[in-house]
Amino acid sequence: MTREQAFAEAGRTAVQQNIHGTMEFLRKYPPFAQMLDNHLSYLVERCVLQFYCAGETILAPADGPVQHFYIVKQGLVRGERAPADGEQQHTFEISGGECFPLAALLGERATRTRHLASEDTFCLQLPREAFVRLFAECTVFRDFALRGVSSLLDHVNQQAQRDAVAHLGASYSLDTPLAELMARTPVTCASDTPLQAAVKTMHEQHVGSMLITDDAQRPLGIFTLRDLRRVVADGLADFQQPISQWMTPQPFALPSSASAFDAAMAMTERHIAHIAVVDQQRLVGVLSERDLFSLQRVDLVHLARAIRHAASFSALQSLRGDIQRLVDSMLAHGASSVQVTHLITLLNDHSVARVIELVIAELGDPGIAFTWLVFGSEGRCEQTLHTDQDNGMLFSCDATDDSEALRQRLLPIAQRINQELDHLGFTLCKGNIMAGNPELCLSEHEWQQRFARMISSATPENLLGSSIYFDLRSVYGPTIGVERLQQFLLSHIQSNTLFQRMLAENALRQRPPLGLFRDFVVAKSGAEKHTLDLKVQGLTPFVDAARLLALANQIAVSSTLARFAALVERGVVDSKDADAFEEAYNFIQLTRLQLHQRQSREGRPLSNRIDPDALNPLDRRILRESFRQAQRLQASLALRYKL
Repeated sequence: MTREQAFAEAGRTAVQQNIHGTMEFLRKYPPFAQMLDNHLSYLVERCVLQFYCAGETILAPADGPVQHFYIVKQGLVRGERAPADGEQQHTFEISGGECFPLAALLGERATRTRHLASEDTFCLQLPREAFVRLFAECTVFRDFALRGVSSLLDHVNQQAQRDAVAHLGASYSLDTPLAELMARTPVTCASDTPLQAAVKTMHEQHVGSMLITDDAQRPLGIFTLRDLRRVVADGLADFQQPISQWMTPQPFALPSSASAFDAAMAMTERHIAHIAVVDQQRLVGVLSERDLFSLQRVDLVHLARAIRHAASFSALQSLRGDIQRLVDSMLAHGASSVQVTHLITLLNDHSVARVIELVIAELGDPGIAFTWLVFGSEGRCEQTLHTDQDNGMLFSCDATDDSEALRQRLLPIAQRINQELDHLGFTLCKGNIMAGNPELCLSEHEWQQRFARMISSATPENLLGSSIYFDLRSVYGPTIGVERLQQFLLSHIQSNTLFQRMLAENALRQRPPLGLFRDFVVAKSGAEKHTLDLKVQGLTPFVDAARLLALANQIAVSSTLARFAALVERGVVDSKDADAFEEAYNFIQLTRLQLHQRQSREGRPLSNRIDPDALNPLDRRILRESFRQAQRLQASLALRYKL
């Protein structure tokens, strides 16, 4: 027996003598934790325990087609991928419970990565033949082998839903397609049907809406009980007139494949209570607010409507307290982090708009058309419950007007709005990025001048504080001025490569909190000891990179994931890379939302700092992989801009 054979036999014996202990070890980590006992025991019984001393190569490209599947039992493995086409060397670490090299095994080829023991390391080694059989017989293992970290995210999302359901009770999923929510055939009539006959049918059928269709069942309009109240209040209606005279033409529609969440958000954004369900231009159903939320128990439409019609600041403050409950409920219904942040942003928009209306009602209409601008996370529709104010005001000003005089009339209103928003929980911005600041209460021309100065005279230092302005949109008032301002901004940035390079340098300042050989990089002292910042260190690299690439390519959308999608369409970012960035971004945001939920329930101040050691092994693993994706994104930026 050779020395190598003796070591292999010893490793096999070590596993056989402690099969139970090895199975218990693997059950701490995915995908092994989700595998059936017979599949897991098959894996363990065919493994050999191998030892590698620090610095020893475990697997390398020169070894040829991979013959074994490795699971780190103890220690740390470093992966090094040689640079190609001028790229930086890609380095990562693989720790206890993690495995390699899946892609090479599935492709029946050599690995492209050199794997070394960073310290004395033990690995469980499974022969390729056993790997192939396990791949064929175990669905969980096969899903993990094919999808990698993406499959683990499914388990995380399911756990998030289980946690929320345990708190709220079971309910329907917001991913339920509308086809499953439509309870009956839609009640319809022709456009020449007399109003009286249509209302009689509605009464007999016990419905709150009537869809008006043509002979091909294409929807032409909708008539609701709200419309009927308007007709009666008018007092002049002839009930023998055709219903086409009173219907709302071109009703909003969704396909039957759309989700309950899509319908809920449409009702909230458009202030409607009924949605036509249309497939291939043909009406197949009608969904009402009552239909949706008698099933869903998530009355976000009702909450949004109550916020928009709150009679006082105190009533608004009371309603704002329901948003935390709604976030819990959304997660229980299967909403993603993107859906939840979109929801929070939408309700925040309604809150801001209502505050503005209440302030104007109290202080008086200034007689000046103005637009309320929002920047940063609100501008990107990515707000969480932990947010401050980042806003400005754009007002109409003709060439003959005195902009300073108009500003002085608007500033008391803007400052009062900032104060009332602070009372609602939108804390005042420490950097004074608020409409009550005279420097941010500007005419359209003054805003253009401000942006032009930002771009032409930018320095790395002042760019740190100005990038937030490049994520802007309006939440109140005319939108045409904002649209022109966005086009002005895009045209100036596209033609200024020096400014783009500075944006790239700025996007590389916040590095993901991963060490070269070890685990997470956390604060070493003070109140933040052992923690890292999910927002600044985790999300910011994705936000900054997406912003830069979008601005450089004349993309006007402001949300991070919408920017990545648009970049894929333009051929700027590979679709697989964009998918990986999206999954990483979503997981970090989900972790942040869950952190805020726990802090809120425990009565603690909301913070973005988390101790990674407090996470379970699965969440730690995916968080580490998410940060690696941020590293990849930053490396591609450095290569693109030669930094």
